[in-house]
Amino acid sequence: MTQSPAAPKRSTPLPQAGPPPLPPPKERRRLRAAKSLSQAEIAAKVGVSRETVRSWESGRSTPRGRRRAAYAELLAEIANELTLAGKRSTRRNSWTEDLPPALDTKGGKSPARIPVGAAMNGHPRPEPAVSAVSGASGASGASGVAGVAAGPTGAAAAQAADPQAEPSGPAAPATPAEAFDALCSTCAPGLVRQTYLLTGRRTLAQESVERAFQLAWQRWPEVAVDRDPESWVRAAAYEYAMSPWHRLRPALRQPDAPPAAPDDRAFLDVLMSLPPAQRRTLLLYDGVGLDLPETAAETEASTPATANRLLHARELVAKKLPEQAATPDALHQRLGELCGAEKLRPPNPGRVRTGSEQRARFWTRAAIAFTALIVGATALTLRTAPTHYEPPRAPGKAISGVPPRMGPGSLTYQDQILHKKLSDALPNGPERLTPLAR
Repeated sequence: MTQSPAAPKRSTPLPQAGPPPLPPPKERRRLRAAKSLSQAEIAAKVGVSRETVRSWESGRSTPRGRRRAAYAELLAEIANELTLAGKRSTRRNSWTEDLPPALDTKGGKSPARIPVGAAMNGHPRPEPAVSAVSGASGASGASGVAGVAAGPTGAAAAQAADPQAEPSGPAAPATPAEAFDALCSTCAPGLVRQTYLLTGRRTLAQESVERAFQLAWQRWPEVAVDRDPESWVRAAAYEYAMSPWHRLRPALRQPDAPPAAPDDRAFLDVLMSLPPAQRRTLLLYDGVGLDLPETAAETEASTPATANRLLHARELVAKKLPEQAATPDALHQRLGELCGAEKLRPPNPGRVRTGSEQRARFWTRAAIAFTALIVGATALTLRTAPTHYEPPRAPGKAISGVPPRMGPGSLTYQDQILHKKLSDALPNGPERLTPLAR
């Protein structure tokens, strides 16, 4: 007796994992820059145009469907490769950590560098070495090129000041206004000095930082959850300060008064002679202390392009001011000394919030008024427009077979001469009717 073959069991399909989550726009730029890929290369791998990748990295648009899945998988692959290769280091402010060999000075490893962002704002230094750009506000110190994130406030600050004290209870969460004021108070002084080094104008530097913080307050739900709010505000301040439209403003046509010290004046002239892209790269890397991938991500350029800009900027500074390239830290310290010599007023947090709200109300009312004007013009057009079709009048044409109109016609030239002669020769009286005999 033969046994019938058993029916094959129907296997239950395993649930397939979806595409990896898409990182935020800033992380997308950072991953691409860390991998030394251009936007065109990313676009070729995903199958889109370069402008589409630029929109994805700036946050203006979000990929969908298969493009989103391909883009997310590519970014996840890049992140895994960077993690395995050990390139995602959390140490930010080294001199040659992420530089190619061509950027190393004297063929060897440069000594560790104190971050300007920490040293020039009075925060604890990672090393006890003394720098010319110390955070103390004394004669040799400047108060900062770069700001830092807001520190603890309230009960947390009291606990940090007195470790022996027992905590009184869970600290109340800070309100949005308090968190914004803390960020503005901490980062604004450094950002004003950075922007001054970027533009060479004191008024424009203060205005740029104030506008950047106003924009941050308008988009505070987005800025508050950002991993680095200071970088968000710094990028906004830099973009506003480097706008080419400022050259059309009458108030900015005349240059500002140069620094009092001759060395500072010469160094500032060299900085202003650099192209804007190279000047921004030099300031971010040698002044603020960002590493090369972060500098490339913030300037929206590839890592090799950023390295080339940095090389050319250093070469130009070394050519015009040879003493600035004597040691690896000379340029770093010189930037801090130059910005610390200027007395720049940072914006007031309360005034920034008030100005941001007033600006938002003004543009909202302007948009409402413009919309009302458009609606009124449309209504007037609909009211005065014709409601039915009026055919145009046909042009006239000659008709044959109609007899000419009879009656006295116009006088000829001879008749006019005779009429004038009779009118002049015959006076009033009987002579007009009875001719005189001659």
